[in-house]
Formats: sequence, C-alpha cells, structure tokens
Amino acid sequence: MATVLKRGSKGAAVKDVQRLLNAAGATPTLGTDGDFGEKTEKSVRTFQAAYDLVVDGKIGPQTLAALKQVTMPAKAARPEPDKSAMLQHTAGVVAGRDVASAPPNVLSLKLLDTARPIRELIVHCAATAEGKDYTVDDIRAWHKLRGFSDVGYHYVIYRDGRVMVGRPIGQVGAHVEGHNTGTVGISYIGGVSSDGKTPKDTRTAAQRASMLWLVQQLCKKFPITKVTGHNEYAAKACPSFDVRKDALSKIAA
Repeated sequence: MATVLKRGSKGAAVKDVQRLLNAAGATPTLGTDGDFGEKTEKSVRTFQAAYDLVVDGKIGPQTLAALKQVTMPAKAARPEPDKSAMLQHTAGVVAGRDVASAPPNVLSLKLLDTARPIRELIVHCAATAEGKDYTVDDIRAWHKLRGFSDVGYHYVIYRDGRVMVGRPIGQVGAHVEGHNTGTVGISYIGGVSSDGKTPKDTRTAAQRASMLWLVQQLCKKFPITKVTGHNEYAAKACPSFDVRKDALSKIAA
C-alpha cells in the first residue's frame, strides 16, 4: 500500500514534498524541515484546490504525482504534429467483432480509486500519424507548452496496446472544454492517416482490445453512465471514429 503523508509525518519524504510545493509556487514559501505541520497541510490543500484534486490536505500517490508533473519542465523532445486534420469531420469507422484483452503491461498497471465523482468516459485520439509511436511524456510536454499543468488525458493507449497513466485520475482532466468535471479522458496514439492530413481510425487490434478492457475496468470501478467521443462535444474529428457506433458505447450501464 502506498505511503500517505499527512500532518504529523516527518522525514526525508516530507522534505521532498515541501520542496515540490515551493517549486509549485507555495505562498508563503515553506521551510524544508521535514515536519508535516499546519503550514504544510495548508499548502497541500491550496495546491489540491488549485489543480482540481480531492482536497484532503494529505499527500497520497495522486497528489504526489500531480506535484511532480506540475513542476516538471515544459520541454518537448519532439515537436507536436500538426493537428489541423482534427478540424475536419469524419463519419468514423464502425468496429468489427472486437474482443477485450488485458494490455501487455497489465501486471505493472495500477488503476487507482478516487473520491472524485466520475460518471463518464470520453475517448480521444492523440492526432498523430498512423504507424508512428509517441509516448505519454511526449503528449505531456506538448500540453505543458500549451500552458496545461500536465497531460490533459488520464490514460493513453500505445500502438502495442500498453495502457499508460497520464494525469492522476483523482485530478480533473483537461481534455474537453466544459466537460472535464466528472469525466475521465482516454486517448490512443494515432487518429490521423499516414499523410498527416486526414482523420482516420488508426487503432491497432491491440489498441482496440486494450481500450475495451480499460473501459470495462473503469465501468466496474466507477458508476459510469456513458462512454462518448470528443467529437460529440466539439466540431472536431477526434477520436476519428463514432463512439456511438462502437462496441465501447455498449459497456456502460
């Protein structure tokens, strides 16, 4: 079980948290004495409120992850691809007889719980070219350069089917304007044809299987009432298919 730091905790881990809080703009600046007292708790609560986390004044795995990611420098190793293809409309592709399957990294993947109310899963694409691999860290860097505090999605599915954790699930996402509260953002690498200009459902068989598995797991964990696509809320092609005609839409209660 992950260690939770709270008022009364002491030691090197508390010092690290105090340094991170200062790097995130704690006011007033905290002393890094390794003593989790009233001032540190207040600073944690302020940070949690500012970054749409559950406010409890404690440092659990999700608040710690958010602290680390917020203070991570916004440096992209690779430039963000052109996203103008997402301004087009697409009828999407109806999935065939897809079968859910656990991702290759299922043994190391942790799907955490949260007290944040979650009712909907919204599917996205990374708007990257077919056949090209990108990572959650690439997307995190692109989003931070746009001014986000972290990657906007909670989960990113790689072309080989691996499911990677993005923004902590206990933190409100930044993936659909006006629809971030109460939702989880799931994105897959791809969504644009190899020409880089045309929206296309480029999900590999492994991505389809892992996406179905992830949605099934989240629907078991939270009272999800619907699974939707970004293009149902914005004049965009993303996720380059119609979730309403996909097997994903039939999973929610």
